[in-house]
Amino acid sequence: MEIKENIYVVFIECETPGNIGFLARAMANFGLEKLVLINPCELKEEAYYQATHGKHIVENALIYESLEKFLESKQIDFKIATTGTPGGSYNLDRIPINVEELGKIINFNATSAIIFGREGNGLYNNELEMCDLTVSIPTDPAYPIMNISHAAAIVFYEMFKNRNKFPVEGLEEATGIEKNHLLKDMEYLISTLDIPEHKKKNGLKSFKNIINRAFITGREAHTLKGILRRLKEKL
Repeated sequence: MEIKENIYVVFIECETPGNIGFLARAMANFGLEKLVLINPCELKEEAYYQATHGKHIVENALIYESLEKFLESKQIDFKIATTGTPGGSYNLDRIPINVEELGKIINFNATSAIIFGREGNGLYNNELEMCDLTVSIPTDPAYPIMNISHAAAIVFYEMFKNRNKFPVEGLEEATGIEKNHLLKDMEYLISTLDIPEHKKKNGLKSFKNIINRAFITGREAHTLKGILRRLKEKL
């Protein structure tokens, strides 16, 4: 399967049709074609005009009423959120990696979704919770929020500049299903601990962050699942 078939670009509640067109144009520059619009504004002529050679991307865009509906309809192995307002160490959903790091470790053989938020408010916390990883572009603190198409172009560039294929067998990244099995096992183990509920939630979220930032392989996921299963048996 070609790379462009593996990557969805998701734009949530876009407010102006021109930005849809600019995003589609940036996608066309990097050979990406799967645009997903979540509860978008009306697709007026401006969207197609600004897309230029990416007009077909706008024409073929998938439209859903919510991010949750989209994720339910597709088997996405890796969901990558973007934010211009990264949080501190106590906001686990907003602890990002630098966009350059994403480019070094993303697996093009897995199905991924790059998710961009609203022009004004970005992604809400509940939407970040649905994602596996948060990415941020280092900008000047005085004006950290970038235009959607500018941010997208930087993300796409960093993703593709280090693209290569490894001939070594066994380095395939764990699928979304494999990672979900790990999370369920860890959730069970955490549930047996006599600690406050908020610490259980934070513990599970921290484990999820570690698993996703590490881009573990299928073999590693299988090994970890075996260890967690033994721990469950011991309990």
